[in-house]
Amino acid sequence: MLNEVRAPGLKQEEHRMPTIIDADTHVIESERVWDFFDEEMAHRKPTLIACPDPNNGSVRNHWVIDSKLVPHPPGKGGQALATPPLEEEIRNSPAWQKREMSDIDTRLSDATTMGVDVQIIYPTLFIAFLTHDVELEVALARSYNRFMADACSRSEGRMRWVVVPALRDLDKSIEELHYGKEHGAVGVLFRGVEKDRSLADPYFFPIYEEAQRLGLPICIHTGPGSPTLTEMFDSRLSFVFPDVRLLPVLAFYDLAANKIPERFPDLRWGFIESNSSWVPYLAHFLNRRFKTGRAAYGPEFFRNNQFFVACEADEDLPYILQYVGEDNMITGSDYGHTDQSVELELISVLRAREDVPSPIMDKILSDNPARFYGL
Repeated sequence: MLNEVRAPGLKQEEHRMPTIIDADTHVIESERVWDFFDEEMAHRKPTLIACPDPNNGSVRNHWVIDSKLVPHPPGKGGQALATPPLEEEIRNSPAWQKREMSDIDTRLSDATTMGVDVQIIYPTLFIAFLTHDVELEVALARSYNRFMADACSRSEGRMRWVVVPALRDLDKSIEELHYGKEHGAVGVLFRGVEKDRSLADPYFFPIYEEAQRLGLPICIHTGPGSPTLTEMFDSRLSFVFPDVRLLPVLAFYDLAANKIPERFPDLRWGFIESNSSWVPYLAHFLNRRFKTGRAAYGPEFFRNNQFFVACEADEDLPYILQYVGEDNMITGSDYGHTDQSVELELISVLRAREDVPSPIMDKILSDNPARFYGL
């Protein structure tokens, strides 16, 4: 368990402050992430190239991975993924280096200022589908995991990471789960759809079984995990809504409707950075489909199936808590990114709310994420 933070000068029995866990932060990958490529795969390391936006001519860095630009420029199949900046002076600044995790001290200082004791760190590139080449996928995931283990080892336990599996090679994925467990990882990354597979597909059962055995939760993060869906939509019209934000919602439905958690009763499941306002809608849909009572997909369902949902600070939490329950809601700031999910004042904004009792807020900020991530 994490050590609880106490106000100085007070005995533990007099006053205990909860350990605040930011359940969703990010690293933006730099060239250092690929330093752990095996020698025989070194020629396939991702490289950066500056390219103009075809819509407005602005120039930015893209990764070249498997001969393709990542992120894909805006338009059909467009993606919104952060990459290292072009300007050398920006890349050498603490403001950037904390995001790429080469400046651990500044990142931890930011966390302290935000009122956060522990950051859970997700990738940026790997929330997207990157390559059809299985061998390259394995090399990318392996190098990232070793970079993260090394970086977080310098944080005195305040930064924990989520392991990236190369899911089209199950044996290698299980190897990475073991490596992650041995080196401070607290979860396993999934997208809501993995290439062309539902998360209810029995193909993934060996990963679920091993994650359950190791005590690692399945962390279903928003992201363009299905290249087919991504190619369907024009990001200039739909932005990231259909092929990114909706994927964890699809995963929730497939897992719940097919009773997958019942097969893995000790496995925890989290739905990260997709907000939580969709839960009442999906509960209503499931109740109508299976003709169950209104409460069938309420707090008891979440507790029994160990489903956790990450909320945003400005959602209608009293209403949503009627469905999720006070023991299965978590939250994160999206620190490291600059998109619509970012809430750097997360702790103070949530603490200022008068419509959620303080003991429940303590659960959302401390007890629940500690339980979900096995801290």
